[in-house]
Amino acid sequence: MTLPAGLCMSRCAQHNIRPFHAIFKPMSQSAPKATLSLFEAIAATAGIVIGVGIFRFPSIVAGALENAPAILAAWIAGGVISLIGALCYAELTTAFPSPGGEYHFLSRAFGRHIAFLFAWARASVIQTGSIALLAFVLGDYLASLAPFGPYASPVFAAAAVIVLTSLNIMGVRQAAGFQKAIFILALSGLAALCAAGLSAVPAPPTLDLAPTPGIGAIGMAMILVLLTYGGWNEAAYISAEVRDGPRNMARALLLSICVVTLCYVAINAIYLHVLGVDGVASSQAVAGDVMRTVLGEPGAIAISILVIIVVLTSLNVTIFTGARSNFALGRDFPLFRFLGRWNERSGAPVTGLIVQGAIALFLVGLGTFTRGGVQTAVDYLSPVFWFFFLMTGIALFVLRIREKEAPRPFRVPLYPLTPFLFCLSAGAMLYSSLSFTGIGASAGLALLALGLPFLFFVPLKATR
Repeated sequence: MTLPAGLCMSRCAQHNIRPFHAIFKPMSQSAPKATLSLFEAIAATAGIVIGVGIFRFPSIVAGALENAPAILAAWIAGGVISLIGALCYAELTTAFPSPGGEYHFLSRAFGRHIAFLFAWARASVIQTGSIALLAFVLGDYLASLAPFGPYASPVFAAAAVIVLTSLNIMGVRQAAGFQKAIFILALSGLAALCAAGLSAVPAPPTLDLAPTPGIGAIGMAMILVLLTYGGWNEAAYISAEVRDGPRNMARALLLSICVVTLCYVAINAIYLHVLGVDGVASSQAVAGDVMRTVLGEPGAIAISILVIIVVLTSLNVTIFTGARSNFALGRDFPLFRFLGRWNERSGAPVTGLIVQGAIALFLVGLGTFTRGGVQTAVDYLSPVFWFFFLMTGIALFVLRIREKEAPRPFRVPLYPLTPFLFCLSAGAMLYSSLSFTGIGASAGLALLALGLPFLFFVPLKATR
């Protein structure tokens, strides 16, 4: 069990021992600066949430629930649950802003061992795996528009990782500017999808009475709904770079979830309007089928372009935020201090970006020869992700007790009920991911366990 930082420092003083942070100085004194506006924070947060899930998972949700009101209720419920989580993160990010995000919260609440394991999992699997998967989705859609041979998809995927990583290395302003532009394009494309759907003749109503979904069907649907809403927590990694952070971080989180919820409910309503429940449930590419119904084959091409734009928004933010946790890892652990360089001129953790890009490219190369393993990769990401999500929710309770005097510009309303509901939902998702992913879950946990030996060799610094 890790000793609290204050106790560690007092014992060092008693025995005349220099703490690790005095022995190993950071290789750079540069640190993140508050340069992002409120809109840029919203574009980053909402941009990573609105991903490819909304173009695929609604079919599975519709097939599970088989009831239009229940389907829309599930997507509204997903927004409400995400909003509850965002309220918890709003308190954590405004009270303890840091480029380390969840890593920083876990470190303060539970000590460096848990924080290191989180950083290890995020750097080796969670974030880099997400980058590779998004890059492959992007590559698949680009290859469908420009088929340059059997390896077109992985070539496009690798190129996307290289180009967007390079853009982020150039500087935070370049990455944020690109994100704003691509986010506006994505929202415009989604609005066009909704407008086109409204112009279509409604699908004929089903004569049979809509069945009432069972508990199992509701549980399965909510797993997919919450997976589609996933990613808003990445806002924690830009909390130290947002101007007027104590006020704007809470606004960014809450407004982002509201924007995403409105988009998702509206899009699902359009899906149901054009195709009906049965049509949505039987579709393998629901957005493409909607546009093909309304505009013919040109509509299907248009939706492919929209998916590419949406994936670019998620991929850019995933690269942006992932490098921030690598920076926090290098800043706190001397063995990995090469990751703790922050480039003053560009305002970016350049080394963290390079290492992250290299790992992601390796995974893209590996995926080229094991394409059947992509779904397994998604499976083994889930238990590790939801475990640390649950731990972050518990950290809010711990920090309320341990650091009750810390300034909290935003306090989660209805405490302790709100964070309890957040932990309950995260725990339910953890249970579901462990129950239904089988070998995939075991692989993810095994990969997490590979980080345990490092705890015997990595000196733990005192909290700054």
